[in-house]
Amino acid sequence: MTSFFLWIILFIICWPVAIFAVIIYPFVWLLLLPFKILGITVNVVFDTLIAIIKLPLRVLKGYASAG
Repeated sequence: MTSFFLWIILFIICWPVAIFAVIIYPFVWLLLLPFKILGITVNVVFDTLIAIIKLPLRVLKGYASAG
């Protein structure tokens, strides 16, 4: 919603630049898409590694609270 209001302000100030921004936005989004996918992949890998490292501690905590 904020970006829409910023675009409206840009449209009021300089409408050719705003129209150009609307036209170029999908191409920029497609250009940045591989980097977003890479970021998600790296995040998932790190979360998995953290879960694997913390697993023995979580198992021991479960046994300590059950006993």
